[in-house]
Amino acid sequence: MSPPIKKTVMSMEALAPGAGLAILSALLFGASTPLAKLLLRDVDAWMLAGLLYLSSGLGLIAVRTFARALGSSPRSEAALRRGEWPWLGLAILSGGVIGPVLLMVGLAHTAATTAALLLNLEGVLTALLAWFVFRENFDRRIALGMAAIIAGDSC
Repeated sequence: MSPPIKKTVMSMEALAPGAGLAILSALLFGASTPLAKLLLRDVDAWMLAGLLYLSSGLGLIAVRTFARALGSSPRSEAALRRGEWPWLGLAILSGGVIGPVLLMVGLAHTAATTAALLLNLEGVLTALLAWFVFRENFDRRIALGMAAIIAGDSC
């Protein structure tokens, strides 16, 4: 009689909350490009980019307020050191100002389907940036995932 096989895979109960939130996030992100394209008929790209990020900030404030009302205290974060402030400013400028405006301007001049497929490359380019600039881990699994994304976009 052989010994019982030890399960190394996470149980569905452990995966369910995170997986459900990830799927919901993917659905909302996927819906955002065609919806933004519809809004660009009536709203200027600069204005829409600003409205999207303003509403994102207001939504996060609402989530934190709701969490506090339920008695959940946010985790404390490490204080920023002096040398980190320029990097934070650059991240806010590029990811919170320039990026959204360029996305909306590009979407105004591109089909929503094309823009949605191009947005898939964001993950690939971010992984490459992390690998080359920040010397992050890069292994066969990540390379295969990036190849699958690129192959899916080219079909």
